[in-house]
Amino acid sequence: MKKISVLLFLAPVFFTTLIAQKILPYGPVPSVRQMKWQEMEFYLFMHFGPNTFTDLEWGKGTEHEEVFHPTALDCRQWCRIAKAAGAKGIIITAKHHDGFCLWPTKFSKHTIAQSSWKDGKGDVLQELKEACMEYGLKMGVYLSPWDRNHPSYGTPAYNDVFVNMMREITARYGPFFEFWWDGANGEGPNGKKQVYDFPRFEKVMRAIAPNTVVFSDIGPDIRWVGNENGIAGDPNWNLLDTAGFSRGSGGPSEDSLNHGNINGHNWIPAECDVSIRPGWFYHSQEDTLVKSPETLFQLYLKSVGRGSSLLLNVPPDRRGLINEHDSLALVGFAKLRKESFSKPVVSKKFPINAQGSSEVYKVSVGSRRKINCIVLKEPVELGQRIEAFSVQLIRDGKTVGELKGSTIGHKRILTFPEAAVDSFNIVILQQKTNALLREVSAYLISGALLERN
Repeated sequence: MKKISVLLFLAPVFFTTLIAQKILPYGPVPSVRQMKWQEMEFYLFMHFGPNTFTDLEWGKGTEHEEVFHPTALDCRQWCRIAKAAGAKGIIITAKHHDGFCLWPTKFSKHTIAQSSWKDGKGDVLQELKEACMEYGLKMGVYLSPWDRNHPSYGTPAYNDVFVNMMREITARYGPFFEFWWDGANGEGPNGKKQVYDFPRFEKVMRAIAPNTVVFSDIGPDIRWVGNENGIAGDPNWNLLDTAGFSRGSGGPSEDSLNHGNINGHNWIPAECDVSIRPGWFYHSQEDTLVKSPETLFQLYLKSVGRGSSLLLNVPPDRRGLINEHDSLALVGFAKLRKESFSKPVVSKKFPINAQGSSEVYKVSVGSRRKINCIVLKEPVELGQRIEAFSVQLIRDGKTVGELKGSTIGHKRILTFPEAAVDSFNIVILQQKTNALLREVSAYLISGALLERN
């Protein structure tokens, strides 16, 4: 940890430019697939299956296939609304804990092929793949290792089944931007629990889908944020220590998952998952409990705004459509983001290879302007370097306000009471090595949207 002397505030220390030179990465850094995932920032989760029709959250695995019968399934409607909401992709629950498969797999007899929907000829994953391609969205899949229906679950043979399913859906419906492994592990139909062979699962995924990021409680590419509230910790480190933990065992403490580890040895950023409704599957009694656009905006500030990503669950209803209540909230959420962030008061980019050992980044607003939101970006491909910083709001050469922050990462959104300024300084208080900023922007957003803790 490198501490900056308090004399920094007394001495005229300004932006230091050194001769352009190649800056080397520091500590763990993201892979190319992790960088591409991080840039997506916001995408949808869609929990859909027998639970949609039984009003359960965790199916028992004994549900008859006939229960799955959407009356007007339209994946194009899903994608049209996702696109309007500004989401960059959709992750679908291809198989939840009940074992029901939304595609006609060769490796289970509990699938849509055994249902009467489309006379057993339907394929939700194929329809979603085609719709995502049409609307320019990326597709991801959730494949639960837990299977409360499959007869081989709880035996070594089931690991073969799971690997075969991964291979099958990747070949048929890929490429995927993300593959989701739920950490839940309960009993199967024979009363036994499965010993998941996650090392094998990971090896297979790396071979068949090297550009796909994989989520589980501790990665390998993305970690659970430690809650299902859609909120990343502050600070939020992209680093995590996984030694001594195994996937599916719960991993480190929820606090460690929420904040990461300041000196972690692995680059495993957090993903914030949350449902737009109280439950994860559609239940008509929750139609009046859909999160408002304003609530979703607050979650955006506390997920994407803390260097994480936002995975927002929007479950299709029994028709197989995104419900009207949910779509209204999503469109309203997109409107708030557009109104807030489409027109910066000022935006400044910093050349990475010319920054040297800068400890103060000065940003001029020009003529006096009102701001109440500042967005910072760190070039994370070179490591997460900044541990603490201060924003000094300047008017007529005097500091009229100050706020402090911790980590930055891919994106950090700070909100504060409205202030009229002609410039502001980003002062690096603590850093692991030479601090780097990619971009700084300032905005004036609606006061009603300022972050509420």
